[in-house]
Amino acid sequence: MRTFPEYISDLFGGIKSLLTGLSVTWKELWTKKVTQQYPENRSTLVISDRFRAELVMPHDENNEHACTACGICQMNCPNGTIQVIPKMVETEDGKKKKLLDRYVYDLGMCTFCNLCVLTCPSDAIKFTNQFENATFTRGKLVQQLNKEGSQLRAKKPAAPKTQIQTPPKEA
Repeated sequence: MRTFPEYISDLFGGIKSLLTGLSVTWKELWTKKVTQQYPENRSTLVISDRFRAELVMPHDENNEHACTACGICQMNCPNGTIQVIPKMVETEDGKKKKLLDRYVYDLGMCTFCNLCVLTCPSDAIKFTNQFENATFTRGKLVQQLNKEGSQLRAKKPAAPKTQIQTPPKEA
C-alpha cells in the first residue's frame, strides 16, 4: 500500500513531466519551418552528408575496385539485398583464388541500415546522396555494382615495420 505523501509526490511529478512536454511543444510551434519546395529547388537543394540513398562500388580510373568477394556485406544484410557472386580462378603458382564475378544490389529491398558499409573490411562500397531513384518497374532497382571488365585493385606494398629495441630487463 502506498502512503498519501507518495501519492502527492507522484502526482506533482506527473504534472511536472506534462508541463515539460508542453513547453517543448510550445517552443517548436514558433520555430521557423524548413519545408523544401522540391522539385523546383533542385539547383539549390542541400542534402546532408549523412543521408544514405544508393549503394555504389567506387572504381578508379583503371576500372579497378577494392571488393575481395569475402561476402561479409551479404552476411550482414538483414534482408538479403546484396548478392556477392564470386568465381574461382587459378593463379600462376597453382593456388585457387576467389574473385568477384558479380555484385548484385536490390535497391527496392534495401533498408539503408549501413551495416554492409560498416562491416566491409576493404571499404569497397559506400552510400551516395543520389536520392532520385523512382522507377516504374521494380526490375530497374536491381543493379550490378561492379562494372563490366573491372578487376580487383592490386595491393600496395606494405611499409616495412621497424622494430623498437627494448633495453634488457635487469633482475
